[in-house]
Amino acid sequence: MSYELPTLPYDYTALEPYISESTLEFHHDKHHAAYVNNFNAAVEGTDLDSQPIETVIKAIASNPEKTGVFNNAAQAWNHTFYWNSMKPNGGGMPAGDLAKKIDTDFGSFEKFAEAFKNAGATQFGSGWAWLVLDNGTLKVTKTPNADNPLTSGQVPLLTMDVWEHAYYLDYQNKRPDYMGAFLSNLANWDFAAQNLAAA
Repeated sequence: MSYELPTLPYDYTALEPYISESTLEFHHDKHHAAYVNNFNAAVEGTDLDSQPIETVIKAIASNPEKTGVFNNAAQAWNHTFYWNSMKPNGGGMPAGDLAKKIDTDFGSFEKFAEAFKNAGATQFGSGWAWLVLDNGTLKVTKTPNADNPLTSGQVPLLTMDVWEHAYYLDYQNKRPDYMGAFLSNLANWDFAAQNLAAA
């Protein structure tokens, strides 16, 4: 039961000018596809082959002998989650229960945005910034490389990829500009709200 590369939930040009068609083509068709193919090849014929990818990620996260499998499994999952964390004409302020929860747990949306951008800016090297639900409380966290909140018992609500291939064609070394565009113009608050409601 191979894990399939999902199609993007929008056209390759749908996130322009904030993320270019070239970036999405390379990022989805090359990077994400490679993680999916490597994961499927690694688990083929093993007892992990029939398991949901989330189950595999949690099961092998702390096993140093399975680091290669974990990295590809987690990156395959992270990227699918990332594509859904963005939408055309996204960004701005969330609404409804999510907005209230952000105000309660962070003090204000502005304080959340500051913490989220700081997580992305201070993630040395490659990794991810996340909005998560942790024991009923919203938190911002960051993870290096392929790591994700599933392995910590947290519920991911939204993520921003801060690997260089996510933004370098469009922003070069200006990671803060990419992060600002993500929050202002791309973040899919409907997706985050659905994840909160389902938690």
